Amino acid sequence: MAGTHSFKEVSLLITHYNRSQSLERLLQAFKEQECTFGEIIVSDDASLPEHQNKIKELQKQYGFKLICAEHNRGLGNNINKGQDAVSKPYTLYVQEDFVPIAGFGTHFKNALELMQSNKTLDIVRFYAYFSYPYLKPYRHGFSEMIFSRRTINHLKFYYYSDHPHLRRSSFFTKFGRYPEGIKGDLTEYKMAISFLKHKGKGLFYNDFNTLFDQRNTTAEPSTMKRSSWRQNKNILTLVIRSFYLKIKLLKGHLDLFLAQN
Repeated sequence: MAGTHSFKEVSLLITHYNRSQSLERLLQAFKEQECTFGEIIVSDDASLPEHQNKIKELQKQYGFKLICAEHNRGLGNNINKGQDAVSKPYTLYVQEDFVPIAGFGTHFKNALELMQSNKTLDIVRFYAYFSYPYLKPYRHGFSEMIFSRRTINHLKFYYYSDHPHLRRSSFFTKFGRYPEGIKGDLTEYKMAISFLKHKGKGLFYNDFNTLFDQRNTTAEPSTMKRSSWRQNKNILTLVIRSFYLKIKLLKGHLDLFLAQN
């Protein structure tokens, strides 16, 4: 049944691993906001039996297509096999620990219309830990991300992100498949470099913390582990961090250069 916000041309792709309660919360949130999609695909990365059993119960309730794996093969493979199952022209990609915030449907409708009217757009991002550093105002609260080799902020290389975003389902044709067999953060970085290599173009929602909320409970914590030293305010640590960021900037330029040659 179509909801208040019906997106028949969009596939909702959700990657999942051992967090079936979070998956249920995400699906319920879309239902409560009356957001419906042309199809829902859940790509599971060989979760534990108790989670697989819960997913199958949810499948009966929400009618999604379930793509399973016999063995855990990491984020890259999980996205790849999920995207392979997509049949609609646009894909909304969301990891299972996110929840859409009230009002999401209206802004998503705007994003979809912007992408439909501008064939050069490859991606529209809805959430981030930090704003993309170089933005040019576009429309409806979105800005165009601007990448330049001359700018000095290393965050510019994270033009692409695995956080919730809308993209064309032909994404692999232009940017290639996600690398497999490596850690999740490296998978994301390598796709970001590929996105820049192939001159991808995208929009970023200015109020990027108002459309999705990332929730990791003690019962189902995040599976992504990040270093805490970056938050340390010790003077020596700050000096080391300053050098670290310069190295990241140089590394980004080198990785992009190597990818293009």
